[in-house]
Amino acid sequence: MSTQRIPSGAERFLRLFTDIRAGEAGTALLLTANVFLLICADSLLKVLREPLILAGGGAEVKAYSSAGQALLLLAAVPLYGMLASRFPRRRLINTVTTFFLVCLVAFFALARLHAPVGVVFYIWLGIFNVMVIAQFWSFANDLYTSDEGKRLFPIVAFGQSAGAVLGAYLAGRAIDWVGLYPIFLIAAVLLVLGTVITNVVDVRERRRTEASRSVTESTASSPASTREVRLESGEFRIADLKAEMGKAAPAPTPAEPRRPDPAPRKVEGAVGRANSFKLVFASRYLLLIALMIFILNWVNSTGEYILGRTVARAATEKVSAMFATPEAADAMKKVFIGKFYANYQLGVNVLGLVFQLFFVSRILKWFGVRAAVMVLPAIALLGYGCLTFFPILSVVRWVKTGENATDYSLQNTVRQVLFLPTTREQKYKAKQAIDSFFVRAGDVFSAGLVYVGSQLLALSPSGFAMVNVALVTVWLLLAFWTGRENAKVSAVTAA
Repeated sequence: MSTQRIPSGAERFLRLFTDIRAGEAGTALLLTANVFLLICADSLLKVLREPLILAGGGAEVKAYSSAGQALLLLAAVPLYGMLASRFPRRRLINTVTTFFLVCLVAFFALARLHAPVGVVFYIWLGIFNVMVIAQFWSFANDLYTSDEGKRLFPIVAFGQSAGAVLGAYLAGRAIDWVGLYPIFLIAAVLLVLGTVITNVVDVRERRRTEASRSVTESTASSPASTREVRLESGEFRIADLKAEMGKAAPAPTPAEPRRPDPAPRKVEGAVGRANSFKLVFASRYLLLIALMIFILNWVNSTGEYILGRTVARAATEKVSAMFATPEAADAMKKVFIGKFYANYQLGVNVLGLVFQLFFVSRILKWFGVRAAVMVLPAIALLGYGCLTFFPILSVVRWVKTGENATDYSLQNTVRQVLFLPTTREQKYKAKQAIDSFFVRAGDVFSAGLVYVGSQLLALSPSGFAMVNVALVTVWLLLAFWTGRENAKVSAVTAA
């Protein structure tokens, strides 16, 4: 008599979008709901960011605060790594989330007392929205093998895309419904709900994948940061990936895989205690990912500047001939820009959701990570190449729509898939460094380029597009090398 499990109704439905197998829908949907709640909380908090900081010091203070985020991450990321070397993954996530929850309650209390919290909150939010999301994806990476992650991450990432859409919708109406400051508490409730889901998933997956491990060796007791990799069989094995990931390491010897000791090993021997940034720079694979993410954000932020400048120029040209007074022209210009960005963001969000549901899993399945990681830089190269010759609003709009929709869907999913074959130490430490500091560093370099290009070199939008073409060329090469290294590293976990 066959014992094969019959797929549930949810699993049959999800097969429209990805290759999901019997028993996998429960955890995948819980993770989807988890990241959905985190993104909704972040979207709500962004509603508070602008009025608080602009009221507390103006746009200049906002610019200085952005630089402060990157500097504080230099301290926050190693501190997170220290916690990952001491705490099991569930305790790590609960501890970090509790810290952010306490901060939200404190911000609510201080804001009600009319304390000047704008600058501090702006810096805090810039750290929160990269570290919490990176932590979620580290946890998701820790649950799945490479094969499972490639199949299921497209569904999980849909929660992130949907959270951005619904969160933006709710954020625009939250102030009218509850006022300004209660949004702090609403975001805190969403974080609590997300943490509850994380704890449920942790227990659920340990029962599924670690029944044969002793309690002292399981993820319930061992620190999150260990030198273990997850094999395709689902088993954990202590591994040194330097041969596959290091610059000067010799070729691996897969014919002699490490065998588990017959006696229970001491967990302490598996604990990884390297510095988060040192992990990135010591590994060719991780360094390639970091540089790729850095340039991606540099290019994307510069592209947003090109779009904003082109929209402002088009609005000025449109309204200047229609209104006699500067006041009327300025008012109509703001309406033009507001309507443009509303339609533009709607197009990006809808296209991104369509890509996420119907294309991401199929691209990963049919063409693999090596091809998928090169899609966005190829689109960006074509788009900015067109902008160097046709820097008009309609072209800029569709170039940025295609770039951002692909970034929020395919690129976001591939970015998480790249960490599936890494060690648990690299998932919790190096990923945090890459997804927070290197992302913010790209934004900082873009701001520097905009300042030099606009104030010193007087570059036109076409000139900035040419600079982006050069950057995207480097990005394309990095993506190619990253895909090649991913294949080498994945061979270790396939054993």
